[in-house]
Amino acid sequence: MSLLRDHDFRGLFLADSASQVGSQLLLLALPLVAVSALHASAFEVGLLAACQTLAFVVIGLPAGAIVDRLRKRAVMVVSDGARALALASVPVAWWLDALTIYQLYAVALVLGVFTVFFDAAYQSYLPHLVGRERLVEGNSALEGVRTVAQLGGPSVGGYLIQFLTAPFALVVTVAGYAWSALCLARIRKREERREAAGRANLAKEIGEGVRFVLGHRLLRRIAGCTATANLFASIAHPLILLLLARELGLGAGTIGLLMSAGGVGGVVGVLVNARLARRIGQGPTMWLAIALPAPLLFLVPWAQADWRLALVVLYELCAGVGVVVYNITQLSFRQAATPEPLLGRMNATMRFLVWGTLPLGGLLGGVLGEAIGIRSTLVVAACGACLAFLWIVTSPMRTMRELPVSSRTLR
Repeated sequence: MSLLRDHDFRGLFLADSASQVGSQLLLLALPLVAVSALHASAFEVGLLAACQTLAFVVIGLPAGAIVDRLRKRAVMVVSDGARALALASVPVAWWLDALTIYQLYAVALVLGVFTVFFDAAYQSYLPHLVGRERLVEGNSALEGVRTVAQLGGPSVGGYLIQFLTAPFALVVTVAGYAWSALCLARIRKREERREAAGRANLAKEIGEGVRFVLGHRLLRRIAGCTATANLFASIAHPLILLLLARELGLGAGTIGLLMSAGGVGGVVGVLVNARLARRIGQGPTMWLAIALPAPLLFLVPWAQADWRLALVVLYELCAGVGVVVYNITQLSFRQAATPEPLLGRMNATMRFLVWGTLPLGGLLGGVLGEAIGIRSTLVVAACGACLAFLWIVTSPMRTMRELPVSSRTLR
């Protein structure tokens, strides 16, 4: 937390706080707009989830090369502004009685495009702002923001949705994106922009990023593990919301309260991450964080509107711990192992690989949900989630106490 004394990191921290609170509300509100306001089917909810992440497949790779050519802070400010404007159209259309599922698809696509650019710039900007020697500290602070937002965002958001209705609750997310842009604009430290003469053509730059990630024996394993986990999580998440809202008849406030268990787990993850890494090593910390929570997803299909809601809470709580511990460890390693001129392309390539499975998972979850039912589809997702850790446990990272940072020795 000593980093918060630094004016520029504090600006990034406050921007991330506002953006994360808004994004946590968005995860709950956008599907509930479709379910409660537009009476969407399981397939339509799955397609909406796919639209939110489709951009990572379509423009993920060129976005990284473009970000490496630009000042990353400016990319983040523009992205926040564009997301705020796109999202503001939903409550306006609802107020005019003109909202359709097709507008939600369009808004989800726009949000996805600018999230691609924001994330590629955001993860590449931190080493410039705090230095590589403080990456773990910086990532831990920012991951703490995300988990606290995950803790309070769904429960507060659920009740906002319940009292304001889902479309108008999105105004809070719009305000979060606007505040984030303002905080980022006040950062003083300036970046140097690459000279035009020093740039290769876009296709060549994209290729450099892809070759770096796929040629790195540890990064490609991390990509495989994260992509597999994300695929089955993206099948499960929209259907868990559908299970709670439609089959169990729970209100938005109750659903938000249940989902906030993931935030509690995330806070625990932030607190124990460094101790785990010191005690058992960074490599074992990564694969255990993925392997241990996955089987608990088998409990969720047994949930009913009684004491068995605790099964959902248990899964969300443990998944929250695992996701945070895994993310801090693998993200800090990725940033430390990558030369600064390649950071944007490395992050975009990783996002392309690991988030590229999200639209497929959303679509697959919607199709399976219609074909075999919500609960059966959740069992399928649980089976797949249990396989993700194999990417790491069958690699040299299985027993590494410290992950190496020199990329040149790992090709």
